[in-house]
Amino acid sequence: MKKILFVVLLFASTFSHAALNIFTCEPEWAALAKELAADKINIYSATTALQDPHHIEARPSLIARARGADLVVCTGAQLEVAWLPLVLRTSGNSKIQPGNSGYFEAALYVTMLGIPARLDRADGDFHASGNSHIQTDARNFLPIADALSKRLIQLDPANTAFYHNRLQSFTQAWQAALLRWEKQAAPLKGTPIIVHHNGFPYLNNWLELKQITTLEPKPGMEPSAAHLAQVLAQLQRTPVRMVLRAAYHNPKSSQWIAERANITAVMLPYTVGGTSSATDLFTLFDDTIQRLLAGLK
Repeated sequence: MKKILFVVLLFASTFSHAALNIFTCEPEWAALAKELAADKINIYSATTALQDPHHIEARPSLIARARGADLVVCTGAQLEVAWLPLVLRTSGNSKIQPGNSGYFEAALYVTMLGIPARLDRADGDFHASGNSHIQTDARNFLPIADALSKRLIQLDPANTAFYHNRLQSFTQAWQAALLRWEKQAAPLKGTPIIVHHNGFPYLNNWLELKQITTLEPKPGMEPSAAHLAQVLAQLQRTPVRMVLRAAYHNPKSSQWIAERANITAVMLPYTVGGTSSATDLFTLFDDTIQRLLAGLK
C-alpha cells in the first residue's frame, strides 16, 4: 500500500511540474519564450524565418500542436488572420482561445505604427490595428517580455521565482545590448532607403532610417516591370542608399532595382533563423545592424 501511495505521489508531483507546451506563431516569440522560461517549457514555432507569416496553411500538424498547447504566443494585429483563427477553432482547445489565459498577443503591449486612415481591401493587404511587424524594433521586446513573463507565472505559479529571475536577467542583458546596437547604428541615422515590402516601419523608427518608397505597388502585391520602372524614375529624383528586403522575400525585384539605381540590396534576417548568424534574439539584431552598416559602404 505504501509503495502504491509513493508511486501516486511521485506521478502527481511530476505532472504538476510538467513543462508548459508553448505554441508560437513566429520564431521571434519562440526565442523570447526560451529566454524567459528555459527548460520549463516545450516550444513549437508554426513558421520559420523563410516563410511569410501572412500566408500560412492551417495544416493538420499545426492543429495537432495547438490541441496540446497550454499557451499560444503570436504577434496579433491581424498578422496571422489568414490561418490562426482556423487552427484555434479546429484544435478544440478551450484554453488557447482569444480572451483566455492561454492566448497571448504581443502587439497589445507596444505602440502600433501605421494604423490606416481608411479600411479598403483595394489597398492590398492591410491591418486595421496597424503595421504588425513589431519585431524589427528591439525596444519592443522589453514590454512584451514583461507581459509574457507575467503570463507564464499565471499559468505556472509554482515557478514564479524562476520566471522573475529569468526576466530580470533578460531585461538587464537586453538593455545593455540596446545601448550597444544604438551606438553601432549611429551612422545609419537619416539614411534614405526603399523596401520591398512595408515591413520595416518599426526598424525605421528605432534607427531613424528614412523610407522613400516600397517596391510593392500595394502591400502583398509583387511589383510588375512597369511599376519597377516607375520606382527607378523616382529614385533618379530622390536618391537612396539601399533597398531592404526580408529573408523570405524573393530577391529578384530588389536586385533589379539595386543594379539599375546603383544602390546596395540588403537582405535582413527579419526574425530568428533568417540568416545563419541570427540564431537567437541577440544575434538577430547583431546581424541586422551589421548588414545595414555594410549596406552603407
